[in-house]
Amino acid sequence: MRRRLGRVSGRLRDDEGCDVIPRVQAGQSAAFAEGRRLREAAEMRRRRRHVAGHHGHRRHPQPPWLLLLAVPLVAGGASALAMVMVSLILFGVAIMAGAAPMVMAGAIAFVAVHRHRRHDVLQRSSPAHVPHPVRTEARPEVAWNEARIRFHTLRSAYAAFECDPMEVLRLPALADVSVPSTARFVDAFAEAQALDTDKFPPGKHAAKFVAAVERAERAWHAARDAAQRIRLSGLSPAERGTVERIIKLLTTARDSDSDPERLAAYARARSELAKLDRAGVIHLPHSAGAALDAAARGALPA
Repeated sequence: MRRRLGRVSGRLRDDEGCDVIPRVQAGQSAAFAEGRRLREAAEMRRRRRHVAGHHGHRRHPQPPWLLLLAVPLVAGGASALAMVMVSLILFGVAIMAGAAPMVMAGAIAFVAVHRHRRHDVLQRSSPAHVPHPVRTEARPEVAWNEARIRFHTLRSAYAAFECDPMEVLRLPALADVSVPSTARFVDAFAEAQALDTDKFPPGKHAAKFVAAVERAERAWHAARDAAQRIRLSGLSPAERGTVERIIKLLTTARDSDSDPERLAAYARARSELAKLDRAGVIHLPHSAGAALDAAARGALPA
């Protein structure tokens, strides 16, 4: 039975209402073939992108232009300035979100390069050819020997002070053991002197001697500083006048070319100094008194 075709709502139907596939008109077959080719090419490109994505290649996100266009439409009731600000904020967030991997990769590369350059600079600046010092058994002996040299230097300085009446008069506190700083030095010096030996001692004796010398050196400097601050401040005006007069007499006896003048100056200075010593104003060490007596005998005419 032949079907009568009719067009309903843009589609071809027969008398029974069934759809009928229309015939291809002339010239349409080439267009259909071209469309099929384009669809197949698009499908191939989509598959390639899908495979590349599985191999770790990520597509860079496109700029969110649609989001920028949608914001003003959604915020139709807001002001133009508010819409622009929201759009800029969303655009910045989108850009930062898309650029975060690139920024992190750049930061990691910068840190790696900086650390590599710093390592090279440190290697060039440090002398690699100089070996580290090796600790040997002779090192304690070297430390003991250096401490012994320092102790002999300290002993010479202390002896030079005690043998010089002029220095005793200028710094009387350094010869007075009632001054705390001087008493600490005398005790530390006595301890170091008791541990001093001519040869390198066995056991821990050398380490004790080195420590005692360090304490004696610190105590000596502290006692001298205190004596220089005190000077003659603890004496009465009359006692200070006597000390100053004795210093002038000793200076005259030392510098005069006249034997009688030197003899008279030494005699008067020795007498005045003995009075101060007996009164407890100036503590004259025995070595200073002996040096003064020797100088006075040397001034006598032959």
